[in-house]
Order: sequence, then structure tokens, then C-alpha cells
Amino acid sequence: MSTENISTAAPLTLTEGAVKELKKLIDQQEISEDFGLRVGVEGGGCSGMSYMLGFDQKKEGDSEYLVNGIRLFMNKAHGLYLAGMEIDFKSGLDARGFTFNNPNATSTCGCGSSFSA
Repeated sequence: MSTENISTAAPLTLTEGAVKELKKLIDQQEISEDFGLRVGVEGGGCSGMSYMLGFDQKKEGDSEYLVNGIRLFMNKAHGLYLAGMEIDFKSGLDARGFTFNNPNATSTCGCGSSFSA
């Protein structure tokens, strides 16, 4: 993995719980070093936009960051919607999964994976 053009000043943060779960997934699924965590947005969902989160290869137009040892890819155009966002992982009785705390969202839906800005 080349370290040129990689920034540690990512526009979003990963909590300790999210980092722990992501590293567990990388080990369990034997994710290649060529892949990183893609964070983005797409049209759709009950509030207008939905979050994207998954492992992917770097694409043209992506910014690359290194956050707590996690390689992160984000389309440069999505930075406007994701700046300041915190990604967490919850594993309680009432909820299990990744959660998104986005200060740019003007409204969110009940599922927490859809928002409007």
C-alpha cells in the first residue's frame, strides 16, 4: 500500500467501538490490503439520502484517509455531507450495528441510515 496522498486529517471520525468492529470484520473476511472502508452518500431512503458503508477499492475521484489504522475512501463530492460525522458501532439489546451521527443532517429517519441536509 502506497502512503502518498493519504491524509490522517479525515473529515469524519470513527469511535473506538467502530474501529474494533471494523478490524474484526477485516480479519474475519480476510479483506485485502487493496481494499479500504468506503463511506459515502447516495440518493434514496425515507429522508432523501442514505449512507453507504462497505469495503471497496479506491476509485478515481476518491480522497484517502487513515483513521485509527483503518484505510478510508470517500468520493470528494461527498465530503460536504459527511464533514464532522461520527461513525459508531452499537451492540446493545435495543440496537446492533453501525450508527451515524451527522451534524449536517437537518432531519433523519427512524432507522438512522437516511437523512436530509
